[in-house]
Amino acid sequence: MKERRLSPERASGLLNIYKPVGPTSHDVVARIRRLTRVRQVGHAGTLDPLAEGVLIICLGQATRLSEYAMRSPKQYLARVWLGISTDTYDREGRIVEERPLGDLTADRISAALEQFQGEIYQVPPMYSAIQQEGQRLYDLARQGREVPRQPRRVTISAIRLVAWTPPEATVEVTCSPGTYIRSLAHDLGATLGVGGHLSGLVRMASGSFHLADAIPLAAFEEAAAAGNWRQYLLPPERALAGLPIVQVTAEEARRIQHGGAIPAPPEAAGEAGARGPAGELLAVLVAKEGRWQPVKVFPPEG
Repeated sequence: MKERRLSPERASGLLNIYKPVGPTSHDVVARIRRLTRVRQVGHAGTLDPLAEGVLIICLGQATRLSEYAMRSPKQYLARVWLGISTDTYDREGRIVEERPLGDLTADRISAALEQFQGEIYQVPPMYSAIQQEGQRLYDLARQGREVPRQPRRVTISAIRLVAWTPPEATVEVTCSPGTYIRSLAHDLGATLGVGGHLSGLVRMASGSFHLADAIPLAAFEEAAAAGNWRQYLLPPERALAGLPIVQVTAEEARRIQHGGAIPAPPEAAGEAGARGPAGELLAVLVAKEGRWQPVKVFPPEG
């Protein structure tokens, strides 16, 4: 008797998942793909296994919007263990140096944090997924190699000390995408002259997605087992938070769906989302010479 296979689900949208400590972001994607039976599943912004908090999951056509979701600022609550440096800049690494804290105070830590506010340059950790010499940096690190890394410009829009319970400092950070909080922990320790590493991390927010609204992964798995996981599915256009939304007519919608441009006001600039007459997300548009030109078009669901 031939085995009966379930057909894949057709669903498009976003999930605000609370990733626990332990699984990788790709592990979470694999679980959700299996639970929902949606073929296209991805995430918008990696969280390391030791990190927890907001992980945006994209399903179906919404996977094409992950780049927009990743552009948003991030907010973290980081625990930095001062006095011990590791090769990975976090608690999972090998200890490379230990130093006494001396008379380190909360005021000194706060003063040091001020140096990181604004636009700064970060050197990515060797244990990161950036490619160099045709290999991931973490692969080179596992071979015992350390190579020069190009500093990257990031923006720390807010940073403050929340608590100091020696040897651990809890720091709240709001930053641009691409910021390495592990590097920030390492650099804070270096600035204070005692060394440090990241001992814990919670992503509190990613753009308009907040921890208070995130569904724990275990709770989502229970909902999926009961067949009602779709209650947590958010509309795809949530990925475009911060972009204007253009309401189009039925005729304009037909033109967009065939790749055609529609008129734009003279002041139009940059990108926008296009919403159809039924409220559906039709496309991502870019303003060009007085026209809205579609750059990503989404077929109707169903």
